[in-house]
Amino acid sequence: MAITGIKSLNYGVDNVAVCARFFDDFGLRAIRKEDAVCRFKLPEGSEVVIRHRDDPALPVSSLVGNGVREVIWGVDTQESLDAIVVDLSRDRDVTRGSDGVARFVTDFGLAMGLVAFTREPTICAPDPVNAPGHVRRLNQHRKWRLRANPKGIAHVVFAIPQYEEGSAFMRDRLGFRLSDDQRGFGMYLRADGTNNHHNLLLLNASAPFPGMDGKPRFHHANFAVEDIDEIMIGANHMVRQGWEPSHLGLGRHRIDSALFYYLPCPAGGEAEYGADADYIDDSWVPREWINPLFAYSHFVHNLPPFLAKPPAWDFRYITGIEPNDGRH
Repeated sequence: MAITGIKSLNYGVDNVAVCARFFDDFGLRAIRKEDAVCRFKLPEGSEVVIRHRDDPALPVSSLVGNGVREVIWGVDTQESLDAIVVDLSRDRDVTRGSDGVARFVTDFGLAMGLVAFTREPTICAPDPVNAPGHVRRLNQHRKWRLRANPKGIAHVVFAIPQYEEGSAFMRDRLGFRLSDDQRGFGMYLRADGTNNHHNLLLLNASAPFPGMDGKPRFHHANFAVEDIDEIMIGANHMVRQGWEPSHLGLGRHRIDSALFYYLPCPAGGEAEYGADADYIDDSWVPREWINPLFAYSHFVHNLPPFLAKPPAWDFRYITGIEPNDGRH
């Protein structure tokens, strides 16, 4: 089987109109706008759907507060989808709707779905980067952008109480691979049909970190853009439109090398512009980041209190996990 990444993020919110305006300004393209539901489609074919949190079209979820109430995963073929459904049906209800989605609830209480999905090819052409003694762009200026235009949904993040057990479910039952383990903080998981460093991050809901209160919550979704310029063009536009800026500003994670810019989102949690993340395959050897703060950030513009002291360099490769073992 091959899960090809996120097909749809289905949000439950307090105010559909406000959230629709946020994602409009963020750079997503609306294909349906109504009082009760707003649907956005990204160039790769994935979607963001906004509904009121009390809308009966949304599944029951254990999550507290606004945010993504259901994740729909794309599957490469109908045969693969049918095989996953047969396995899941051994110990849980799986329902199929007229939209072709097979829906179920995970062991950790999160509603998910599966649907056959072929991702549309996306075209990016990052500008060459100049450096002293290494000229890649001669007599040519960089692109002058007007707006950010996210190309796809790279990953989604939830805080759950039993994050290690949740990770095991995703690996054992849905074929996800473990990319990295941020000790005591979270586990980064890659769908078997993608090269994203991670498509799902399950955080420890009781980690000693801001916003963690032991309750299951949506945390953020990452939207992939081309480069650092597109991140900051998008960030500047959001502030000009009256949205709250990022608390951290521009930064780069160490754990997956990605540039990030998190924006507080009225639909719940944060919406993240991301670029230049690591792409990996089944030859990747997972790491345990013994000092989770070392994993968190290579640099960040607005240094938070928890990073005021430089974190110790401390990680190891996880042995005993063969790269091609489908369970990991």
